[in-house]
Amino acid sequence: MTNQDIQLDICGDHSEIAVIRLTRPAKRNALNDALVIAIRNIFDTLPASVRAAVITGDGDHFCAGLDLSELKERDAGQGLHHSRMWHAALERVQYGPVPVIAALHGAVVGGGLELASACHIRVADESTFYALPEGSRGIFVGGGGSVRIPKLIGVARMTDMMLTGRVYNAVDGERIGLAQYLVPADEAFSKAFELAQRIAQNAPLTNYALMHALPRIAEQPADQGFFTEAMMAAIAQSAPEAKERVQAFLDGRAAKVQKS
Repeated sequence: MTNQDIQLDICGDHSEIAVIRLTRPAKRNALNDALVIAIRNIFDTLPASVRAAVITGDGDHFCAGLDLSELKERDAGQGLHHSRMWHAALERVQYGPVPVIAALHGAVVGGGLELASACHIRVADESTFYALPEGSRGIFVGGGGSVRIPKLIGVARMTDMMLTGRVYNAVDGERIGLAQYLVPADEAFSKAFELAQRIAQNAPLTNYALMHALPRIAEQPADQGFFTEAMMAAIAQSAPEAKERVQAFLDGRAAKVQKS
């Protein structure tokens, strides 16, 4: 990596897990343009062996949002293009090659929450807190938050967060849908890595369908959604790996679902 503010490690017995670590702890891992571009480039160039990714942050915080020290005077056109650059980068997280798990701790604020919302699974530890302070700073979210965050918590809750500066703690954040998992302090990364290992064992085409087809189906009218689902189901089950897995289950060679 040429950017000292981010680190990529390829882990696992078969190099199947990418660990992407924000490394600006002195800035609470705040995002600047170079860091956003580096995130995009990582997802554009992941090795073919990678089947899942984990995003985390060094130090006490996941990401405290936009680095306001780099906030520049921009006219409307420049501001539009700047926001679209963020959109393109976080699009590569959400609709990239592999499922992404965010390991959250400390501040998940502003652009940090936008980054987390682009991930497919969010694991928070007890130190996590969430906020969208843009409203009190006279600005508006620009990294896709107005699209992604309401799908997690609803328009009314996001409106409240931006109008009032409301901060959600880890427990309430998990309750309203900002995270799917809540774990003890300092355990978010280990849980996220465990989930990444589990996800990496899935058939790649099934993972792809869940990342790319499912969110689009959810936004389609019912008749179109049913048709898209049927097409995706047919494609997924025709893959040789899917046929082998089904046969393994029928032969008693695959584990059955158990109550956790």
